Amino acid sequence: MSYLDNIVFAIVLSVGFGYFFTNVKKIIRNINLGIDVNRKDNPKERWKNMIMIALGQSKMVRRPIAGILHIIVYIGFIIINIELLEIIIDGLLGTHRIFSSLGVVYDVLIASFEILAILVIVAVLVFWIRRNIIKLRRFVSPDLDGAPKKDANYILYFELVLMTLFLLMNASDFHLQNIPGGYSHFSKAGFFPISQFIEPLFNGMSNELVMLLSELFWWLHIIGILAFMNYLYFSKHLHILLAFPNTYFANLNPEGQFDNLASVTNEVKLMLDPNADPFAAAPEGITTLAKFGASDVQDLNWVQLLNAYTCTECGRCTSSCPANQTGKKLSPRKIMMDTRDRLEEVGKNIDANKGVFVPDNKSLLNDYISPEELWACTSCNACVEECPVNISPLSIIMDMRRYLVMEQSAAPMSLNTMMTNIENNGAPWQYSQQDRLNWKNE
Repeated sequence: MSYLDNIVFAIVLSVGFGYFFTNVKKIIRNINLGIDVNRKDNPKERWKNMIMIALGQSKMVRRPIAGILHIIVYIGFIIINIELLEIIIDGLLGTHRIFSSLGVVYDVLIASFEILAILVIVAVLVFWIRRNIIKLRRFVSPDLDGAPKKDANYILYFELVLMTLFLLMNASDFHLQNIPGGYSHFSKAGFFPISQFIEPLFNGMSNELVMLLSELFWWLHIIGILAFMNYLYFSKHLHILLAFPNTYFANLNPEGQFDNLASVTNEVKLMLDPNADPFAAAPEGITTLAKFGASDVQDLNWVQLLNAYTCTECGRCTSSCPANQTGKKLSPRKIMMDTRDRLEEVGKNIDANKGVFVPDNKSLLNDYISPEELWACTSCNACVEECPVNISPLSIIMDMRRYLVMEQSAAPMSLNTMMTNIENNGAPWQYSQQDRLNWKNE
């Protein structure tokens, strides 16, 4: 490589990583728009969750076909990108396969990269067939119409092209390494169990043309990696990065345990305690809320917003939702997608107004998620149990329900009747306490 090539590469690299980190800062900013919640307790259990679920993919394999294919792509993505480090060093220094001095270790690495690359190609093709030809039920849904469906396919095309370029780059390199007497800087390095079968494609071409193609594949591969890295911000594939913090900060309480509002609990205790002073200061740690529940993304906590960015739209939650299965409007996947879309809209509003959110007469409730969807939920936790990365659509649903009930008195008639009976009669039924045992006389 000439010094000009090194300079151009350094510029491309700086632009790619610079844009990536700019978008990462936006994601962090948007997540921090949520209400603070303490998720630093029990670090031992949290690390265990992250290692088992995010790193170990323990919940993915509950559906074996998709789980095994996903593990192949996941391992391929992580291990093959070790090769990215060598590409960056070679690009900056103008060297050729700088890690080749590792000898046998390098041969094993390159061989494993190639085997994983071909396995990833196979897995990606199967994923594409499942989505576009077989059309599995959870991938054929109004939730995924338009951009979400295109996004899923774009990611598959990206991975297919990147792995193909990787093998072509190695095949052309292998061809130049084996030219009798050597050629240019292409010294023998690496073992190529897959690309050696692609190498005959270059037979009959001039050495100069093969070298040109090799450099083209090299440039397209690194530019493709940088483009894919920056596309993550706009796609559902953010879970590649966010699955780890998402599983670490997930709720450790039993799935059926709902949180209580401390300020409301304090008021109830005051009402039940005849000796309590209603004018006394609230106990430490209890603050008066500006709003009960959530009507917009700023009312949710930051973990719920992290959940929204982490969702990969796989649809396991919706395919397990009893309300969805019986034809109700609710789709837990849509709840997460709508939350992310609204959060992105709020973020763009802040960017457009120099760091300040200007009210836009929109909200997550009604403009994105309807009360009908919220009240269809049976709070069974099936969506939480099924999610491969411990996302909780139910927590968002419950907070928005809380807003409807406590701020707007907009609960369904049946629920309002029940709560009125509890208030008046001490039970859900429309009978006074004196009449409760009348049935025994019948």
